Amino acid sequence: MAKIDRVKEEIGWLKLVFGILAAIDVSLVGWLAQNYGKASRVLILAGVVATAAVTLGVVRVNQVAYDRIAELEDA
Repeated sequence: MAKIDRVKEEIGWLKLVFGILAAIDVSLVGWLAQNYGKASRVLILAGVVATAAVTLGVVRVNQVAYDRIAELEDA
């Protein structure tokens, strides 16, 4: 497989992961917005930590995708 094809395939997988993580992130934020007053502190704290972790994952996947796009421009 040519390098360009490999990079394109990797970008495709990164798009999938980005979409899944973005959907999870939006769902967690929505859950926190609806339940911050009635859920236990431990559950809210776990939700905040999970949201932060997923948001960092979204940012990281985005950075990797842009790096791969730059590889395509160089090829």
